[in-house]
Amino acid sequence: MSRTTKNRLEGLNSAIVKRISLALAAVAVGVSAFSVSPSGAAAKPVSLFNGKDLTGWHMDVPSLDNNPQGTKPFIVRDGYLVSLGTPGGHLITDKSYQDYRLVVEYRFPAKPGNCGVLVHASKPRRLYGMFPQSIEVQMMSGHAGDFWCIGEDIEVPNMEARRGPRDRWGVDGDKARRIANLTDNSEMPLGEWNRMTIECRGDAVKVFVNGELVNEGRKATARRGQIALQAEGSEVEFRKLHLTRL
Repeated sequence: MSRTTKNRLEGLNSAIVKRISLALAAVAVGVSAFSVSPSGAAAKPVSLFNGKDLTGWHMDVPSLDNNPQGTKPFIVRDGYLVSLGTPGGHLITDKSYQDYRLVVEYRFPAKPGNCGVLVHASKPRRLYGMFPQSIEVQMMSGHAGDFWCIGEDIEVPNMEARRGPRDRWGVDGDKARRIANLTDNSEMPLGEWNRMTIECRGDAVKVFVNGELVNEGRKATARRGQIALQAEGSEVEFRKLHLTRL
Protein backbone atom coordinates (compact mmCIF):
# COMPACT_ATOMS: atom_id res chain seq x y z
CA MET A 1 0.00 0.00 0.00
CA SER A 2 1.39 3.40 -0.98
CA ARG A 3 1.92 6.13 1.65
CA THR A 4 -0.64 8.34 -0.15
CA THR A 5 -3.31 5.64 -0.07
CA LYS A 6 -2.55 4.91 3.58
CA ASN A 7 -2.91 8.60 4.53
CA ARG A 8 -6.21 8.83 2.68
CA LEU A 9 -7.56 5.77 4.48
CA GLU A 10 -6.44 7.13 7.84
CA GLY A 11 -8.19 10.44 7.10
CA LEU A 12 -11.35 8.59 6.05
CA ASN A 13 -11.29 6.45 9.18
CA SER A 14 -10.88 9.57 11.34
CA ALA A 15 -13.91 11.20 9.70
CA ILE A 16 -15.99 8.03 10.19
CA VAL A 17 -14.99 7.84 13.87
CA LYS A 18 -16.01 11.48 14.38
CA ARG A 19 -19.43 10.87 12.76
CA ILE A 20 -19.99 7.76 14.89
CA SER A 21 -18.99 9.67 18.05
CA LEU A 22 -21.48 12.46 17.30
CA ALA A 23 -24.21 9.92 16.58
CA LEU A 24 -23.55 8.11 19.86
CA ALA A 25 -23.65 11.42 21.74
CA ALA A 26 -27.04 12.19 20.22
CA VAL A 27 -28.31 8.76 21.22
CA ALA A 28 -27.03 9.29 24.76
CA VAL A 29 -28.94 12.56 25.03
CA GLY A 30 -32.05 10.85 23.70
CA VAL A 31 -31.75 8.03 26.20
CA SER A 32 -31.23 10.49 29.05
CA ALA A 33 -34.46 12.21 28.01
CA PHE A 34 -36.39 9.18 29.28
CA SER A 35 -36.74 10.30 32.86
CA VAL A 36 -38.21 8.50 35.81
CA SER A 37 -40.07 10.33 38.56
CA PRO A 38 -39.37 9.65 42.26
CA SER A 39 -42.46 7.40 42.29
CA GLY A 40 -40.86 5.21 39.63
CA ALA A 41 -43.25 6.25 36.86
CA ALA A 42 -41.84 7.52 33.59
CA ALA A 43 -41.88 11.32 33.51
CA LYS A 44 -43.59 12.69 30.43
CA PRO A 45 -42.50 15.86 28.64
CA VAL A 46 -44.93 18.77 28.79
CA SER A 47 -45.09 21.31 25.98
CA LEU A 48 -44.74 24.90 27.20
CA PHE A 49 -46.11 26.11 23.85
CA ASN A 50 -49.50 24.95 22.56
CA GLY A 51 -48.90 25.96 18.93
CA LYS A 52 -51.83 28.40 18.93
CA ASP A 53 -51.25 31.24 21.38
CA LEU A 54 -49.06 32.38 24.27
CA THR A 55 -51.09 30.79 27.05
CA GLY A 56 -48.82 30.14 30.05
CA TRP A 57 -46.50 33.04 29.20
CA HIS A 58 -46.42 36.78 29.74
CA MET A 59 -44.33 39.53 28.17
CA ASP A 60 -42.09 42.03 29.90
CA VAL A 61 -41.29 44.68 27.28
CA PRO A 62 -40.20 48.06 28.70
CA SER A 63 -41.26 50.06 25.62
CA LEU A 64 -44.85 48.91 26.14
CA ASP A 65 -45.05 50.51 29.58
CA ASN A 66 -46.06 53.87 28.14
CA ASN A 67 -47.46 52.53 24.88
CA PRO A 68 -49.51 49.38 25.56
CA GLN A 69 -50.75 49.35 21.96
CA GLY A 70 -47.22 49.26 20.56
CA THR A 71 -45.69 46.37 18.64
CA LYS A 72 -45.42 43.18 20.67
CA PRO A 73 -42.20 41.30 19.90
CA PHE A 74 -43.59 37.81 20.52
CA ILE A 75 -46.24 36.29 18.25
CA VAL A 76 -47.52 32.93 17.00
CA ARG A 77 -47.12 32.46 13.25
CA ASP A 78 -47.74 29.32 11.20
CA GLY A 79 -47.70 27.23 14.37
CA TYR A 80 -44.34 28.60 15.52
CA LEU A 81 -43.62 30.81 18.51
CA VAL A 82 -41.73 33.75 17.01
CA SER A 83 -39.49 36.33 18.64
CA LEU A 84 -39.44 39.27 16.23
CA GLY A 85 -36.34 40.66 17.95
CA THR A 86 -37.68 44.17 18.50
CA PRO A 87 -38.71 45.92 20.61
CA GLY A 88 -36.42 44.34 23.17
CA GLY A 89 -37.89 42.33 26.01
CA HIS A 90 -38.69 38.89 27.33
CA LEU A 91 -41.40 36.26 27.15
CA ILE A 92 -41.59 34.64 30.58
CA THR A 93 -43.38 31.55 31.84
CA ASP A 94 -46.13 32.18 34.39
CA LYS A 95 -44.83 29.23 36.43
CA SER A 96 -41.48 28.59 38.07
CA TYR A 97 -39.62 25.32 37.61
CA GLN A 98 -36.92 23.29 39.34
CA ASP A 99 -35.04 20.12 38.34
CA TYR A 100 -36.05 19.70 34.73
CA ARG A 101 -34.88 19.06 31.20
CA LEU A 102 -35.92 21.63 28.59
CA VAL A 103 -35.72 20.79 24.89
CA VAL A 104 -35.83 23.82 22.60
CA GLU A 105 -35.92 23.56 18.81
CA TYR A 106 -35.20 26.88 17.11
CA ARG A 107 -33.81 28.52 14.01
CA PHE A 108 -32.79 31.93 12.70
CA PRO A 109 -34.79 31.97 9.45
CA ALA A 110 -33.29 35.01 7.71
CA LYS A 111 -29.81 35.85 8.99
CA PRO A 112 -27.48 34.98 11.86
CA GLY A 113 -28.69 36.61 15.05
CA ASN A 114 -28.95 36.84 18.80
CA CYS A 115 -31.36 35.38 21.34
CA GLY A 116 -31.24 33.34 24.52
CA VAL A 117 -33.06 31.04 26.92
CA LEU A 118 -32.98 32.29 30.50
CA VAL A 119 -33.30 29.77 33.33
CA HIS A 120 -33.90 30.37 37.04
CA ALA A 121 -35.36 33.78 36.17
CA SER A 122 -36.75 35.85 39.03
CA LYS A 123 -36.56 39.63 39.56
CA PRO A 124 -37.69 41.48 36.39
CA ARG A 125 -35.42 44.08 34.81
CA ARG A 126 -32.53 43.26 37.12
CA LEU A 127 -29.93 44.36 34.56
CA TYR A 128 -29.99 47.47 32.36
CA GLY A 129 -33.70 47.89 33.12
CA MET A 130 -34.33 45.00 30.73
CA PHE A 131 -32.96 41.56 31.69
CA PRO A 132 -34.48 39.50 34.52
CA GLN A 133 -32.22 38.03 37.18
CA SER A 134 -31.26 34.66 35.73
CA ILE A 135 -28.63 32.50 34.07
CA GLU A 136 -28.81 32.95 30.31
CA VAL A 137 -28.07 30.08 27.97
CA GLN A 138 -26.89 31.89 24.85
CA MET A 139 -28.35 31.17 21.41
CA MET A 140 -26.36 33.79 19.46
CA SER A 141 -25.22 32.37 16.13
CA GLY A 142 -21.76 30.88 16.56
CA HIS A 143 -21.90 30.98 20.36
CA ALA A 144 -24.82 28.72 21.31
CA GLY A 145 -24.36 27.40 24.83
CA ASP A 146 -22.39 30.25 26.40
CA PHE A 147 -23.53 31.17 29.92
CA TRP A 148 -24.28 34.80 30.75
CA CYS A 149 -24.63 35.62 34.43
CA ILE A 150 -27.42 38.12 35.10
CA GLY A 151 -27.58 38.74 38.83
CA GLU A 152 -26.94 35.00 39.36
CA ASP A 153 -23.67 33.11 39.08
CA ILE A 154 -22.38 29.66 38.14
CA GLU A 155 -18.98 27.99 38.03
CA VAL A 156 -17.37 25.89 35.29
CA PRO A 157 -14.07 24.02 34.97
CA ASN A 158 -11.14 26.05 33.64
CA MET A 159 -12.97 29.19 34.71
CA GLU A 160 -10.28 31.81 34.10
CA ALA A 161 -9.60 30.63 30.56
CA ARG A 162 -13.31 30.80 29.73
CA ARG A 163 -14.33 33.90 31.71
CA GLY A 164 -11.23 36.02 31.95
CA PRO A 165 -9.22 37.30 34.93
CA ARG A 166 -10.77 36.50 38.29
CA ASP A 167 -10.82 40.13 39.43
CA ARG A 168 -13.19 40.93 36.55
CA TRP A 169 -15.81 38.30 37.38
CA GLY A 170 -19.24 39.55 38.38
CA VAL A 171 -22.94 39.43 37.63
CA ASP A 172 -23.69 43.11 36.96
CA GLY A 173 -22.98 45.76 34.36
CA ASP A 174 -19.59 45.58 32.67
CA LYS A 175 -18.26 42.73 34.80
CA ALA A 176 -17.07 39.51 33.12
CA ARG A 177 -20.52 37.90 32.99
CA ARG A 178 -19.94 35.68 29.94
CA ILE A 179 -18.62 32.14 30.36
CA ALA A 180 -17.63 30.79 26.94
CA ASN A 181 -18.91 27.42 25.82
CA LEU A 182 -16.75 24.42 24.96
CA THR A 183 -17.32 24.45 21.20
CA ASP A 184 -18.57 26.92 18.60
CA ASN A 185 -19.16 24.40 15.78
CA SER A 186 -22.19 22.51 17.04
CA GLU A 187 -24.88 24.60 15.32
CA MET A 188 -26.68 23.78 12.09
CA PRO A 189 -26.35 25.99 8.98
CA LEU A 190 -28.51 29.12 8.84
CA GLY A 191 -32.18 28.35 8.28
CA GLU A 192 -31.97 24.79 9.63
CA TRP A 193 -33.41 23.74 12.98
CA ASN A 194 -31.19 23.48 16.06
CA ARG A 195 -32.03 21.35 19.07
CA MET A 196 -30.85 22.75 22.40
CA THR A 197 -31.26 20.68 25.55
CA ILE A 198 -30.87 22.37 28.93
CA GLU A 199 -30.73 20.20 32.04
CA CYS A 200 -31.17 21.92 35.41
CA ARG A 201 -30.66 19.61 38.37
CA GLY A 202 -29.87 20.94 41.83
CA ASP A 203 -27.18 23.58 41.44
CA ALA A 204 -25.98 22.20 38.08
CA VAL A 205 -26.84 23.28 34.54
CA LYS A 206 -25.86 21.28 31.42
CA VAL A 207 -26.34 22.40 27.83
CA PHE A 208 -26.36 20.24 24.71
CA VAL A 209 -26.62 21.60 21.16
CA ASN A 210 -27.60 19.08 18.49
CA GLY A 211 -26.55 16.23 20.77
CA GLU A 212 -23.16 17.64 21.77
CA LEU A 213 -22.33 18.77 25.30
CA VAL A 214 -21.35 22.42 24.93
CA ASN A 215 -21.41 23.68 28.52
CA GLU A 216 -21.72 22.42 32.07
CA GLY A 217 -21.66 24.40 35.29
CA ARG A 218 -22.21 23.86 39.00
CA LYS A 219 -22.71 25.90 42.17
CA ALA A 220 -25.39 27.99 40.52
CA THR A 221 -26.64 30.64 42.93
CA ALA A 222 -30.26 29.80 42.01
CA ARG A 223 -31.93 26.41 41.66
CA ARG A 224 -35.41 27.34 40.50
CA GLY A 225 -37.25 30.08 38.70
CA GLN A 226 -39.13 31.01 35.57
CA ILE A 227 -37.98 30.35 32.02
CA ALA A 228 -37.68 33.27 29.60
CA LEU A 229 -37.06 33.77 25.89
CA GLN A 230 -35.45 36.92 24.56
CA ALA A 231 -36.30 39.50 21.93
CA GLU A 232 -32.81 40.81 21.32
CA GLY A 233 -32.60 42.20 17.81
CA SER A 234 -33.08 39.09 15.67
CA GLU A 235 -36.05 37.10 14.44
CA VAL A 236 -36.10 33.58 15.84
CA GLU A 237 -38.63 30.78 15.32
CA PHE A 238 -39.34 28.14 17.97
CA ARG A 239 -41.18 24.95 17.09
CA LYS A 240 -40.64 22.98 20.29
CA LEU A 241 -40.40 23.88 23.98
CA HIS A 242 -40.74 20.61 25.90
CA LEU A 243 -40.09 20.35 29.62
CA THR A 244 -39.57 17.09 31.50
CA ARG A 245 -39.29 17.09 35.28
CA LEU A 246 -36.27 15.23 36.64
